[in-house]
Amino acid sequence: MSAKHPIAPTPPERWRKYLTDYNEGLGLVYERLMLNDFLEALRVRHQIESVLEAPLYGMAGVSGINSVLLARRGARVTLVDDNAERLAGVERIWGELGLEATFTLLQPLVELPFQAETFDLVWNWAALWYLSDAEKFIGEMVRVARRLIFIAMPNRAQVGYLLRKYVLEKDFVQYVDETWANIHRVKNILQDWDCKIIDEGVLDVPPWPDTVMPATEVLKRLGIQSKQMQARFQGDDWQWSSMDYYLGKKPELKAQMERYAFLERAPLPWQIKSVWAHHRYIVASRGVK
Repeated sequence: MSAKHPIAPTPPERWRKYLTDYNEGLGLVYERLMLNDFLEALRVRHQIESVLEAPLYGMAGVSGINSVLLARRGARVTLVDDNAERLAGVERIWGELGLEATFTLLQPLVELPFQAETFDLVWNWAALWYLSDAEKFIGEMVRVARRLIFIAMPNRAQVGYLLRKYVLEKDFVQYVDETWANIHRVKNILQDWDCKIIDEGVLDVPPWPDTVMPATEVLKRLGIQSKQMQARFQGDDWQWSSMDYYLGKKPELKAQMERYAFLERAPLPWQIKSVWAHHRYIVASRGVK
């Protein structure tokens, strides 16, 4: 049975800053480029030609650019959002990248306005806990998927998550439904919809904790006033932008991120990596027990 969750107050609108300021931070660039590798592997392995990212909001930083790589590989991408201002900004950003997509405004984010079995891949990243009825929305994702459903959520067992929850940003659980950070709940719902779980694991496993805020803000909230430490994470040498990579301004970013990916690439069971991983994920195929 679907259980609605009244989310209040409104989440901080951090996304608005990044519609024009593409300096996301090292952690966001790493997260996005590791996700790119995962999406590309899915595309090749399952011959993905049509993609629905719904909703597009979940990852911090620049909204709406998680499916850029898929579009560049020739997939037809549709993006869904419930915020008109944000969606217009995302459409402008895609224009800046010279890419086409279908942009769909859906208010409220409940029933997807697409026919059944329309998209090869239906997915979202860290988005479920913002939805008023995430369980029903997962059912909608299954309905419109032709092949795969991919869902990732923050790993609530990771030290940075705990630091955020209990020290740095204690109120964030007031504007999300934290129960959706339990990936087993997502897994069970997908199986209830007759989906077969074909993959599960962890993504985004850099050697730093996930606090969802700039390093300078973390230091400030921890009461660390050292000017030397603050200066280390500021200035022109500390500019990290996924858009710079996508626009070809800094093609070296991928190689730079690989320097931090030794945990990500380590030949260890994902269960061991989950102690430090920032996100857990599930990939399911529809219509198969």
